[in-house]
Amino acid sequence: MPDERRGILYGVAAYAIWGLFPLYWPLLKPADAVEILAHRMVWSLLVVAAILAVLRRWSWIRGLIAQPRKLGLLSLAALCITVNWGTYIYAVNIGHVVEAALGYFITPLVNVLFGVALFHERLRRWQWVAVGLGAVAVVVLTVGYGRVPWLALVLAFSFGTYALIKKSVNIGATESLAIETLVLFLPALAYLGVLEATGSATFGHHGAGHALLLAGAGVVTAIPLLFFGASAIRVPMTVMGLLQYIAPVLQFLVGVLIVHETMPAARWIGFVIVWLALAVFTWDQLRAGHTARLAQRRAEAHEPVGA
Repeated sequence: MPDERRGILYGVAAYAIWGLFPLYWPLLKPADAVEILAHRMVWSLLVVAAILAVLRRWSWIRGLIAQPRKLGLLSLAALCITVNWGTYIYAVNIGHVVEAALGYFITPLVNVLFGVALFHERLRRWQWVAVGLGAVAVVVLTVGYGRVPWLALVLAFSFGTYALIKKSVNIGATESLAIETLVLFLPALAYLGVLEATGSATFGHHGAGHALLLAGAGVVTAIPLLFFGASAIRVPMTVMGLLQYIAPVLQFLVGVLIVHETMPAARWIGFVIVWLALAVFTWDQLRAGHTARLAQRRAEAHEPVGA
């Protein structure tokens, strides 16, 4: 039990850091979203390489090199997370924190849709209700925003695709981030070189504090991933499923209470429908998990002695 409690604390820390990201990215101005993204890629690789060096965890590289399919999937994951990171930084820095939070609220529903579309999974009745409510919420929010909430949809589908690929690859969070950032390192470094050559770079031209904050993008990327990895191996999936809502809740609160984004009635209605959909989805997941555990205990109770 102490180990599980420690895992919950690691999970809360990971999702809390992710939830407070909207407070960090605006500090990096006047760097724009693409320059911030490039620095995040470069410094993340350096931080992860340092962590792997301290842990002396290099043996996995040889096995991965012998599996070109996994390398290809991780490269595809790198592209997905690039789209996700870039869209998120852009959304936060233009003051659309609430819409960014919406993206992570609807990600679990997108994962369900992927299960149906790609793996032909059959949804339970209440799962269909949750997905239907999610679709209604998107329509309501489209009316409320006066446009399709494309930032939220890009965030949800890019992260959902990223998670789908990571699940099929089945590699540790630190090792995966090392490969993903390695794939992105040279293009990011080249882009930063072009910015420097054209006089458009902000790194080193706006004081030491700004340079440290840009470099810190690698640290704030790696630390929550390490916490997440430490939590995932200690905590049941049902608990992780509940913890994941910490991040978008904090993002939403930052958007409303700190950034003071306007929330017209239609937008509030849309978010309430999203939260209702997530409540139905979570309740159904917990109920199904409880039923499965009961069935397993009954099966074990009737198992013949010596079997």
